[in-house]
Amino acid sequence: MVISIILIHVAKMPTYIILVNWTDQGIRNVKDTIKRAEAFKSAVEGSGGKMLDAYYTMGQHDFVVTVQLPNDETAMSILLALGVRGNVRTTTLKAFSLSEAEKVVSRLS
Repeated sequence: MVISIILIHVAKMPTYIILVNWTDQGIRNVKDTIKRAEAFKSAVEGSGGKMLDAYYTMGQHDFVVTVQLPNDETAMSILLALGVRGNVRTTTLKAFSLSEAEKVVSRLS
């Protein structure tokens, strides 16, 4: 009897932190914000990504979202599509976990 074990390595997608601020139009239509957030989540999932967290915030930013997306091009495409709707402006940060940063730092001489 032969038992085969197949290991599939699933590459972790890049993580992005998106800082969101409403435009004048976005705040005027604030009652639609939950629907817009759900549409954004659907767009992320439709592109092969995952929305990890989403928070309405008080302070410098109105909303903070953490997503995983297949690549930078997909992130840019989704964020441009979001921006053209005119409800928000975004600042996007590519994030690295501690273990990812550790790999980078270990290569320093």
